[in-house]
Amino acid sequence: MRHRHRHSLDNHYLIMKLLKAAVVLIVLPLAFIGFGFAVKALWNWLMPTIFGLTTITFWQAWGLLALSWILSGVIRIGGQPRHFRHRLAERWMKMTPEEREQFRAQMHDHWHRHHHDEPPSAGPA
Repeated sequence: MRHRHRHSLDNHYLIMKLLKAAVVLIVLPLAFIGFGFAVKALWNWLMPTIFGLTTITFWQAWGLLALSWILSGVIRIGGQPRHFRHRLAERWMKMTPEEREQFRAQMHDHWHRHHHDEPPSAGPA
C-alpha cells in the first residue's frame, strides 16, 4: 500500500512541475506579447489623434510599461523593502517617549543637514 501512495505522490510532483514549466514556457511569453501589443495598439490609436504624438513600436510600448511600473511602485528598484514601514511602526510602539523624541531629533538633523547644506544652484541666466 505504501508503494502505491509513494507512486501517486511522484505523479503529483511531476504534474506540478509540468504545469509550472507550461506557465513559464507558454503563458508568460503570451502575456509578454499580449501586453506589449495592447499598449502599442492603444497608444497608436489614441495618442496621435488626441495629442498629435507619433506612433510607437512594440519595444517602445514595453519601455512605457516598464516605466509606468517603476513610477507606480509595481517594480521596486532599490529602496527599502515593503515591510520596512511595518517594522518601523513596531519599533516606534516599543520606544519610550524619550527615545521617540531622540529619534525625531536625529531624523530632523539628518534630513535638514542633507537637504540644506548643499550649495544653491545657479538660477537661469
